[in-house]
Amino acid sequence: MPSGSSDVVLERLNKLHPKIIDLELSRVLRLLDRVGNPEKRLPPVIHVAGTNGKGSVIAYLRAILEAAGYRVHVYTSPHLVRFNERIRLAGTLIEEPALIALLEECERANGGEQITFFEITTVAAFLAFIRNPADILLLETGLGGTFDATNVVDQPLASVLMPISMDHMQFLGDTLEQIAANKAGIIKRGRPAIVGRQPKEARAVFEAKAAALGAPLYRYGVEWIADGLLKDTLRFRDHRGPRRYPRPGLLGSHQFANAGAAVATTHWLEGFKIPDSAIARGLREVEWPARMQRLRRGPLVDMLPEGWELWLDGGHNEDAGQVIADMIRDWQAQDRRSGTDLRAHAVFGMLSSKDPVAFLKPLAPLLEDLNAVAIPGDHASLSAEDCVRAGTEVGLISSAFPSVEAALRSVVDSHEDGPPSRVLICGSLYLAGTVLAENG
Repeated sequence: MPSGSSDVVLERLNKLHPKIIDLELSRVLRLLDRVGNPEKRLPPVIHVAGTNGKGSVIAYLRAILEAAGYRVHVYTSPHLVRFNERIRLAGTLIEEPALIALLEECERANGGEQITFFEITTVAAFLAFIRNPADILLLETGLGGTFDATNVVDQPLASVLMPISMDHMQFLGDTLEQIAANKAGIIKRGRPAIVGRQPKEARAVFEAKAAALGAPLYRYGVEWIADGLLKDTLRFRDHRGPRRYPRPGLLGSHQFANAGAAVATTHWLEGFKIPDSAIARGLREVEWPARMQRLRRGPLVDMLPEGWELWLDGGHNEDAGQVIADMIRDWQAQDRRSGTDLRAHAVFGMLSSKDPVAFLKPLAPLLEDLNAVAIPGDHASLSAEDCVRAGTEVGLISSAFPSVEAALRSVVDSHEDGPPSRVLICGSLYLAGTVLAENG
């Protein structure tokens, strides 16, 4: 019988390997064999890799498929507040007793041998997916593709490759071609691959890999295109002609391409009937926390004067910085049309494995100041002082604070006598998770 809490078991599992990340498949294959090879009995799989947009396209696909009446399993990472968020069973997050039982089952089967946290928890997720009925599984890679623990599915229904950029270079390579080659590992022989908007170097890698495997390609800008040039409308075009859908429910101009990738993927789901009405409903009703999410209630929101706004985003690389910059420009354009002028302030924290200067550079001309914090309880976080140095390097007025609450209080104290402001908490999904937990 399971006992304790999932946090206790997860802490034990976290100690089974001296490294947090060690990319190879031998350990996960060994454990999968010991628990009966659940990877061979999964529902039809849509496998998703990429640097940016993986979570968004999965959120759109889940909303679309559920609107069409299908039961959808989902595996994503990292979680924001609770580990249970990573495993969604036919629309519902896995319950605590079931999670504990699965984790302990995998712990026993592993027998104390070395295995990374992501590997053993992925095996637990696979067991959950085969023991609960569903029509389809949306499976997100953890890191890379070729040697990712999820890359044990031989014949996915489809593979989706979202935009590639420079990230995790210490594991995946220091050029776009090397990173793309690793992520291309999810392309499987004869199975379709839907390719989102890509740098030309990455697309060339995907095209070569698909040609070698006889995998049909469905590429942004070639076989399909999506844009938001019409107000409140997603325009989508492929070989079937043009179609129009509602504006995606997730904010940001980049979400038109992400939503387009989800729409493109629906074309390749053999055996599934997905009418345009389900696509439209899914695009409208999609939810994905900490992706340009406006916080409207809670103790942090209560700290703000009337008319102020508090936003949260977990983007953490150079492309994410550009996306946020584009969003701030959109806000500024809206303000000019409405005759208002909300200044933008950032509360910022980031992992030490990321490049804070590259992230902050596109934001620097648009922010009033940078209020830096360390990510609470995370040994891999940059210090607040390190974040200040990065902010200063790109020309931002930057200060260090012991907590998000302290940073937010300083912004309010310094500007509450002026016009309303927007405060954006950004730089890390882990920081976003602590904010959501603290804000209730």
